[in-house]
Amino acid sequence: MKTIHVSASKEYDVLVERGLLHRCGALIRGVCRGQSAAIVADETVWALYGEVVSKSLRESGFRVICCTFPAGEQEKTLETYAAVIRTLAAEKMSRSDCVVALGGGVTGDLAGFVAASYMRGIDFVQIPTTLLAAVDSSVGGKTAVDLDEGKNLVGAFYQPRLVLCDPDTLATLPPEQFRAGMAEVIKYGMIGDEDFLNSLLARPAAEHLEEVIAACVAMKRDVVSRDEFEQGERRLLNFGHTVGHAVERCRGFALSHGEAVAIGMAVLSRAAVNKGYCSEETLTRLLQALQQYDLPMETDCTVEELSAAALADKKRSGDKLRLVVPERVGGCRIETIAAESFREWLKAGGVQ
Repeated sequence: MKTIHVSASKEYDVLVERGLLHRCGALIRGVCRGQSAAIVADETVWALYGEVVSKSLRESGFRVICCTFPAGEQEKTLETYAAVIRTLAAEKMSRSDCVVALGGGVTGDLAGFVAASYMRGIDFVQIPTTLLAAVDSSVGGKTAVDLDEGKNLVGAFYQPRLVLCDPDTLATLPPEQFRAGMAEVIKYGMIGDEDFLNSLLARPAAEHLEEVIAACVAMKRDVVSRDEFEQGERRLLNFGHTVGHAVERCRGFALSHGEAVAIGMAVLSRAAVNKGYCSEETLTRLLQALQQYDLPMETDCTVEELSAAALADKKRSGDKLRLVVPERVGGCRIETIAAESFREWLKAGGVQ
């Protein structure tokens, strides 16, 4: 088993090993002494893994409460959040109990925000079942739900007590979801580790998943430990996200988060070349990785559509936007720009 220890406002371990799902109850019992555990999962994931997790929790002495919702980013709303909160209240969950997020990034964000706000905060555990959640969203304590006005506008920084990554769960992922997770994996190579990106080009990630997940989690751990509340360095983890979130919103979340981030990385890297921040070789390496893992590199969204959507994003600071711009493979910088100049960046990135 690979163990990555995270030091933040709450210290916790990320465990990576095949088969962890079947003994998750005992591991969760080690960090939560309450009587009840509420599993939050979308209906698709619940059908696959709900019974396995419930059985393991019951065998470890937990009363299990099930909170399911329809799958999809469009369900990450205040209405779904309120329904889960009311279920916890109706079941008389106490502050010593815990929430278990079983699923992908939508579930982790939603369940984490439920845990952060119910009774002013109860324990929660992340069990990611997608590659994207395993390598990125399950670690670091970002929790949120969406509004019509923008993505992740209501939320909190709230660290889990434990993260359990079982790579066996990734075997049931549709190919497009695995590809979406690879966008975040590639992001880590671009922002912090050229050798890691080279390893993804040299050998398919699916052949060494435990090592890939552990490497990404370790990189995120290091950043979060230095900047938990995203005041500086942690913003580097948003490479591709400003444009990506805008693409998601403009297309009604028809694209996955990972696909949108892939487009965002490609757009910003093209702009970086055209503006002299990095070499053509840096762009070529990124596009090679995106192409190898069958990720999109362009969007038919217009400059006006994307700029309007980006101005509603929480990453805007007054009349400023912070963009993560590559300087080389393995090194990016944070560039603060005037919001009105974002259109120019989009055009430089090939958006029409």
